[in-house]
Amino acid sequence: MTFGEFVKAKRLKKGLGLREFCKLAQMDASNWSKIERGKLAPPSKRDVLERVAKIVGLKKGSDDWLEFFNLASVAQGRIPESVYEDEEIVSKLPVFFRTISGKQHTQEELDELIKLLKQR
Repeated sequence: MTFGEFVKAKRLKKGLGLREFCKLAQMDASNWSKIERGKLAPPSKRDVLERVAKIVGLKKGSDDWLEFFNLASVAQGRIPESVYEDEEIVSKLPVFFRTISGKQHTQEELDELIKLLKQR
């Protein structure tokens, strides 16, 4: 699921139309529509994202709250902050990047990374 799909689903579940939501969020409806459709990246300012999260009913610290910010980071082309909080995952990122770029890695490295990600 993308950031835009996630927020749109939460917005609709809350019964908020696009214009009503944008009025509450102090956002331009045309731009927000593009964000929901994945044509624009979400806002990068934390306070703006927190305002949006609260409007769609996400509780700070909840799984949905974390997913919201992770999806926002990915949509912005950044590694989510929650990844940086885990030193073990950070230490395995080179294996991950080599893997997705098609470079050689050992099966042991890949197995260890998969195991670690499944645990998280």
